[in-house]
Amino acid sequence: MNEETQRQAAETAAQTEHQEERALQARNGEKASAQAVRETEPQAARGTVGEADESRLATFAGGCFWCMVTPFEELPGIVSIVSGYTGGQTENPTYQEVKSGATGHAEAVQIRYQPELFPYERLLELYWQQIDPTDAGGQFQDRGSQYRTGIFYHNEEQRELAERSKRELAASERFTEPIVTEIVPAGVFYPAEEYHQDYHKKNPAHYKEDRKQSGRDDFIEAHWHE
Repeated sequence: MNEETQRQAAETAAQTEHQEERALQARNGEKASAQAVRETEPQAARGTVGEADESRLATFAGGCFWCMVTPFEELPGIVSIVSGYTGGQTENPTYQEVKSGATGHAEAVQIRYQPELFPYERLLELYWQQIDPTDAGGQFQDRGSQYRTGIFYHNEEQRELAERSKRELAASERFTEPIVTEIVPAGVFYPAEEYHQDYHKKNPAHYKEDRKQSGRDDFIEAHWHE
């Protein structure tokens, strides 16, 4: 084999090796991409064999979110309750920003529940019993759009159930004023700062005093505990 032939053979071998290396990288890249997709899929969608996550989300605004945790937390089928902010335009808002009323967000709670143990209809019934649905300016002593009431539905079934329950409440004539609670699609929910989570457990004395002073319990007693 002359020198020119040897040179061409070496170049061919190098090209072949390079092509094989690129093919291997491509295959590894595809595997990595597929793994990344699996890792970013919602946990409820992936699940595990025999352990499918059948829980659902419900999101409600009812004024101060401290007071919207305790009515739901001990019920069967309630997996978790998170206090947070939703319904506005500001990304990753802080409590002080929401409190200013400039973010468009409302204080809210997001409840993860098991519908076979506590269906959405019952969540709605309990929700209505915690609020003044005729107040468009806030709730009790907390004033401003950040304390408005609202049902944020996560699917069409929730929307239909929420609108039906609102019509039924209006038809009951329990309240003389119109029901103004908004029913809107659920958007991004931003969990509140850690010190707001389970506030009634972390600061029980202040929570009880704040709730008492708000007038919420007096309103509930007058309208629901005849």
